[in-house]
Order: sequence, then C-alpha cells, then structure tokens
Amino acid sequence: MFFIHQTSCISPQETFSNVKMDLLHVSVHNKLLAIEPAYTGVAVGVLRRMGKASRIGMGTAMRLIQEGAAPDGLIIGTANGGMEESIRFLKQIIEYHEDMLAPGSFVQSTANAIATQLSMLTKNKGYNITHVHKGLAFENAVIDTAMLLMENPGNTYLLGGVDEIASYNYIIEHTAGWYKKEYTSNQDLYKRNSAGTIAGEGAAMFLVNNKKEQAIAELTALTTLHSTDKELISGQLKAFLKKNVPSGESINLFLTGENGDARDADLVASCESAFGNETTVARFKHMCGEYPTASAFALWLACYLPIDQPLPEHMLKKQGTTNKNRTVLIYNYHKNVQHSFMLVTKFK
Repeated sequence: MFFIHQTSCISPQETFSNVKMDLLHVSVHNKLLAIEPAYTGVAVGVLRRMGKASRIGMGTAMRLIQEGAAPDGLIIGTANGGMEESIRFLKQIIEYHEDMLAPGSFVQSTANAIATQLSMLTKNKGYNITHVHKGLAFENAVIDTAMLLMENPGNTYLLGGVDEIASYNYIIEHTAGWYKKEYTSNQDLYKRNSAGTIAGEGAAMFLVNNKKEQAIAELTALTTLHSTDKELISGQLKAFLKKNVPSGESINLFLTGENGDARDADLVASCESAFGNETTVARFKHMCGEYPTASAFALWLACYLPIDQPLPEHMLKKQGTTNKNRTVLIYNYHKNVQHSFMLVTKFK
C-alpha cells in the first residue's frame, strides 16, 4: 500500500518524547487521558482556543512537519474529534438564548477542525480531508491515502488518527454499557471478567509515500468488515493471511485490540487460533484505552517496537517461538461490530 517514514504519537503513555514503554501510566476513574506535551511553535492565544482533539492532533503532526518536508496533503480519521467543543457550543445556545455566542466553540465543533487547524498553521493548500466512520475512521483514511498515492506516486502525505474523551459522549457510552461499571485500573484490565472496557484518547500521525528508501516500515495490506459473527470474522482473518502472507512464512507478532470486555472473549480467542506457536500474541488497549481510532495508536506501536528486542511484559499474552517483530498483524475492533486487519512489515 505505502511506506511509513516518520511517526509521532500523543497518548496516555510516554509516547511523544523520551518514550518509556516499560512504565505503564495508570488510568483514573476508568479513563486513560492523553499526556499533553508543552506545545512549541504555536501562539498561546491559538492554543487557548483549540479543543483537546485539535491540540493533540496539531502537536503530533507539527512534530513531523517541522522535522521533514511539507506534505502534499493532510488525511485525518476521527470519530469524536470536536465533540467536546460541539457540546459546549450547544450549551451556549441554551444559556445565552441564542444571543452573544462565542465563535471559538462553533469553529472548533466540527470533526474537520483538526485538519483545518493544521492546514492554517502550516499554510498547506494541498489535499485536505477528514474521514468520520466511527470505529473505521482511521482505516478509511488509510485507504484514501493508498488511492491518492496510486494517482500521485511522487507525493508524500500526512496520515493520522485522532480522538478525545468528550465528557458528554462518555456518559452516553457508559450508559450504553460500553465502559465498565466498577472502577478498573488498566493494570488489571484483562483480569476482570466483566462487561465493558475503559475509555481512552490519543493522536498518531505518519508521513507516508511510495519510496522504500529510508522507510521504517511498510503497510502492506488492509481489510475491514462489519459483523458480529465470530466465525465470519476469523474466516476473514484466515483469508487475509492466505492472500497476503507468502507460503512458508508466518506472522511474527499478532497485535490485538482486546479491550477487557468479557463479551468479546470468544471473538478474540477465535482470531488467535489462526496462528501457530511461532507467533507472539500481544495486546495494546491497556496502554491507550478504547476509542474509535485506537488502530492508529497500534500502527504507531508496530512501527516503534524494535525488531530484535523483547516486548514489554505488560503487553505479552503469549510468547511465540520467533523472537522478532518484523511482520506484525494488527487486529482492531470497535463495539464488536467494526473490524480491521492491518499487515505491517518493519525495516528498522
């Protein structure tokens, strides 16, 4: 599909600078909040008017843009980006009786505010789009990027996934039973046999193009599906492996979006059964929490993990016989209905 040259991530863990994957930051009240850095190069007044999704998205992307060449376009996936500002604006309508409304919240209230802020800050007049497809928002951004590179093979694009924990949206999701009723630490997420998971947020950005030289990884294949049938999903996984993994080769690391929801245990087990003893099985959502574009965090993680070094102990579910992380298959699901498989080949 395309090659990944640079990555950056803001998450509930130390992933932006001085990355420390062995030290696990602990959730508070079933929420994993992003650790925001000291944003540089952006005026304080501009930062003050930004919603959280815009801040973390801008901070993650600006690091890549400042370090490399300006991209030819911005492609962002989000489901809840701008949600907090949207609710704030609606509250103002009620509080001020539709009079004297602050324009800041209105401007920041749409999902494309993240890409818009980036284009204005960097004066980027290229392709600019935001994909809002719930739990497959980032995957649709990936597909769009791959198609653009087929049309414009010499271009470089900034690809990203961003979501925030919006308080109003969190209440709705909690009431619907998607989050655990009892307080659960992310350290114990996979030990609790109960329904629901914990909320998360974050931003991950990638500079991608068609050039293999100096790339850190290649995203070689992607597929998505909507289903609650675990047999269909595991069958789709096996078909994906048969199509994209050469005969005689195997996946080194199966990185799964298992989120601690006991209702999904059979689904995850059926997918893990597609792999032999040589494949290591690891999990990532105790690090970032559950949110629609968590697959972007997983892709960043797949790019970051060293090829020849062991994984942090808290990630491991099953150690395989192959102690490498060269070929990584990411499986993510959202609300047990939206599923994606991404195959990554690492070079560094």
